[in-house]
Amino acid sequence: MAEDLTITRNTSKEEQYQSIIPQIEALLYGEPDFIANLANVAAALKEQFNWFWVGFYLVKQDELVLGPFQGPVACTRIKKGKGVCGASWEKASTIIVPDVDEFPGHIACASASKSEIVLPLIVNGEVMGVLDVDSEVLNKFDETDKSYLEQVISIILNR
Repeated sequence: MAEDLTITRNTSKEEQYQSIIPQIEALLYGEPDFIANLANVAAALKEQFNWFWVGFYLVKQDELVLGPFQGPVACTRIKKGKGVCGASWEKASTIIVPDVDEFPGHIACASASKSEIVLPLIVNGEVMGVLDVDSEVLNKFDETDKSYLEQVISIILNR
């Protein structure tokens, strides 16, 4: 298990991901507890990128329920199809939102959030949760984030 992260700043987004992903792998290596791993991944991503909010929602019956996260307090429960997280769950696909105020039905858990990316955690064809990342900057997320965050989800699900 890694005890400290080496945070890389003043480099490209891609280089930052390339630095943090092996550290996330080391952090999760040998740890079977899913919730502990989600907590450490949220912390590692928040530390590396200094995003406004990073966390997980987990499917429990007919709702997404707040899981491990880093950032200000958040919405606790989200219905399928509601907001960006609920839409990602319903569609079983990643959603990038450049401006949350323009997303129909956006759930404003924090008014400081301006852009968002949500990625589903899919096991055996079923969405079991989502990774939600918010920024206080418009148009913060792109295909680079999608690609690397999908790698992070793969690491989590293959532990």
